[in-house]
Amino acid sequence: MSNIKRFFKDESGATAIEYGLLAALISIVAITMMGDAGTALNEVFTNVEAALDGATP
Repeated sequence: MSNIKRFFKDESGATAIEYGLLAALISIVAITMMGDAGTALNEVFTNVEAALDGATP
């Protein structure tokens, strides 16, 4: 019984798991933001291309 209690009180490795979860969350946010930025940048270049096409005779 004391081994089971000791097992549930042992938190050595909880820090590694927390850092792993934090890194995963940061990665997900970064990937999402980069995708949104890429979409916005593509829209800017499309608008520039359309403006340049309209400027040529």
